[in-house]
Amino acid sequence: MNTKRLSFWEIWNMSFGFLGIQFGFALQGGNMSRIFQTLGASKDDIPLLWIAAPLTGLIVQPIIGHLSDRTWHPRWGRRRPYFLIGAVLSSLALFFVPYSSALWMAAGFLWVLDASINISMEPFRALVADKLPEEQRSYGFVLQTLIIGIGTWVASNLPWFVTKLGVANEAGAGEIPASVYVSFAIGALVFLTSILVTVFTTQEDPPTDMEAFLKEKEESRGIGAGVGEILGFIREMPPVMAKLGAVQFFSWFAFFTMWSFATPALTEFVFGAPLPLEGVEGYAEKSAAYNEAANAVSSAMGVYGLSSMVFALVLSVWTSRRGLNRRWTHLVSLILGGVGFLSMSWWTPETAGNLTWSFALIGLAWGSILSMPYAMLSGAIAPERMGVGMGVFNMFIVIPQITAALGGINWAYKTFLGEDVIQTMVLAGISLCVAGTLNLIIREGDMRRSV
Repeated sequence: MNTKRLSFWEIWNMSFGFLGIQFGFALQGGNMSRIFQTLGASKDDIPLLWIAAPLTGLIVQPIIGHLSDRTWHPRWGRRRPYFLIGAVLSSLALFFVPYSSALWMAAGFLWVLDASINISMEPFRALVADKLPEEQRSYGFVLQTLIIGIGTWVASNLPWFVTKLGVANEAGAGEIPASVYVSFAIGALVFLTSILVTVFTTQEDPPTDMEAFLKEKEESRGIGAGVGEILGFIREMPPVMAKLGAVQFFSWFAFFTMWSFATPALTEFVFGAPLPLEGVEGYAEKSAAYNEAANAVSSAMGVYGLSSMVFALVLSVWTSRRGLNRRWTHLVSLILGGVGFLSMSWWTPETAGNLTWSFALIGLAWGSILSMPYAMLSGAIAPERMGVGMGVFNMFIVIPQITAALGGINWAYKTFLGEDVIQTMVLAGISLCVAGTLNLIIREGDMRRSV
């Protein structure tokens, strides 16, 4: 376990690859539902088309965590080989997503993209715990969140920005606008470049006892050994992981709801510009209004990245000098984010600008989700099991998304809130408030090492 305190720039460089990872997530989060709708998907079909993403994470992240714990290369280290492999695959997938000509192609590219992003992302969480002493881990995860916020804000605004530069934002029926093509190409380049910055500026420490490491690696060869270790960790998971799992469930259910339904819900309810059916009177004008509204929604979603960036900056200054009550920070942040979602149902075409404030509150929750749970968890896992531990913990991210995609969103909002699609945002708000309240079950003693 590393006990050397690292400088700001050392922590910044080792986390910089998250800029590209978040470009990938923000572009798919802000545009995949738009792509699905353009290719003919109904609003009720959208969550199921998204299911490839969480299913991939459920399978890939624990496996990559196990493998990275057992990897060591004299030049490339333990986690960096996975950063690089994932970056190359993700960049290729990002570039080709807008070229989908059918729904099955778009869903397939989303599956490849999310699998590739997961290969890069999971070891980043473990790297912070590998490299930083306990007293700097909150600071490290917060700096990651700062970089993620920058990526979210910039990537979410790319379709709007390239449109302002003169790239076409209109297209024929069933066609994806050129602004989306260009945005995804830029995202692919940023993804690869930012990962390379981390790969070439960060050095990893070799295992303390190389002989014991190699022996354990040899004993854990094979699929059976890997599955056994993952299942063993699940059986012995620290108390804080199980409790945070409940918090994570409602947190990520809320955000998956946003990624799936924000575009159809807000273009229709807040901007009054739903996607028109092909052949209706005034189709060209209505389609142009929808694409303009979709760009506005994507830009508004970027505000949550900007807000999380500012929040992370404040937290990074605070945690670099003094302690932080992680549990209460997370509780308050999630509830404020819930209020942000709930407020979306208040706005109309005349007050659409207020979406900025809604997403600003959501950004506080997002910033906390990306840092506080990992900071609370990292001290409870032994360094040699950090990769598989973080991989298993990320299962609590994908399980709620799978639940949502398999009908959880449609059933919940239509059963309890009504048929209007804007009620999906109300559902997200309620879910985030529940997540915040569940932090009360976590105790300080839960965060001490048990595995």
